[in-house]
Amino acid sequence: MTSPRALSRVEFIALLAMLFATVAFSIDSMLPALPTIAQEISPDDINRAQLILTSFVLGMGVGTFFTGPLSDTFGRKPIILGGAALYITGAAAAYFAQGLELLLVARFLQGLGAAGPRIVGLAIVRDLYSGREMARIMSFVMMVFTLIPAVAPLIGSGIIALAGWRGIFLAFILFALFSASWLALRQPESLPIDKRRPLRLSTMWAAVREMFAHPTVRLSILAQTLCFSLLFMSITLIQPIFDITFGRAEGFPYWFAGMALVSGSASLLNAALVMRFGMRRLATTALGAQAVLSTLMTLAWLSGAFEGAMFYVFLVWMTSVFFQTGLTLGNLNAITMEPMGHIAGMAASVSGAVATVFAAALAIPVGLSFTSTPLPLSIGIGCASFCAFLVLLHMRRVEQRL
Repeated sequence: MTSPRALSRVEFIALLAMLFATVAFSIDSMLPALPTIAQEISPDDINRAQLILTSFVLGMGVGTFFTGPLSDTFGRKPIILGGAALYITGAAAAYFAQGLELLLVARFLQGLGAAGPRIVGLAIVRDLYSGREMARIMSFVMMVFTLIPAVAPLIGSGIIALAGWRGIFLAFILFALFSASWLALRQPESLPIDKRRPLRLSTMWAAVREMFAHPTVRLSILAQTLCFSLLFMSITLIQPIFDITFGRAEGFPYWFAGMALVSGSASLLNAALVMRFGMRRLATTALGAQAVLSTLMTLAWLSGAFEGAMFYVFLVWMTSVFFQTGLTLGNLNAITMEPMGHIAGMAASVSGAVATVFAAALAIPVGLSFTSTPLPLSIGIGCASFCAFLVLLHMRRVEQRL
């Protein structure tokens, strides 16, 4: 522990959940707007509307390269607040954008700003906690964080009904102002001046080399990449599948809320089990189970065995995908950060950037390959989860040799 924790644990968890939720709110509240945006500014190729999501993710990935090192030099709070200002600027630009290209640029800028609360928030947790206690805190954060994606599509639908899809960007501005003000007024700086690192290219490169020289960290980043890719695949295609495949676009926000709330229990389960079973074991089990479930989903669709109930089969499977993220992403983050406490900002930045950018690159072709069936999604998720499962098994063997 390097700094006093002035906030109560409950308020600290709530604040961190709010900061992390910037990303979920920025993506999930846009889902109900995709058909309208596609018809208005991309009628010739409605599938391109998905790029509104992936452009944000790519911007976040690029921004992630810089936010961690900057926070190691200048402190955590100034970088989060600066990111919030950039995020608000991007949201305002998106509000006024008249074409898809300008909207994608504005969303990319929003993503750059969202990297601040996402990555530096993780560094704050590492400043104050370590090991399985850090994983436990992250589980509670993710549990509260789950409430945002649960209600975000409903909020987005309500805003669209009242103010059109552009009104969502005004909501982004208000959200960022609230979370940034909370941080500025309540959370003390977690990185003391004497613990800060000079912003030098040689120092940054040395930290990167140290990270990728560590076998556990290297493998954990690869597993994170695969886990993020299956999450981005799901978020990109879930609304089109509800709409085009099953004709249930109107009920999508409510079904999505139910899935998110059920999936949120995974973080509570992880918090209860991680101290007993450990981070890697829980993540490995969850990924192995998801590889099996995704294979069964693919076979179910191909065979037509559940033709009359296929929507509900899809619903259960999609819930399992989101449930699995509650048992993997927080644990993998903690595994990556545990040996890197002395360069927490850089470690959070590099791991987050690599995982996000490459995960988005894996998700984009899966999203664009969608026509009218969930097969691209079930196959993509099955492959990603199986590969991540193999990576964690290999990690175990590597650690046993060390």
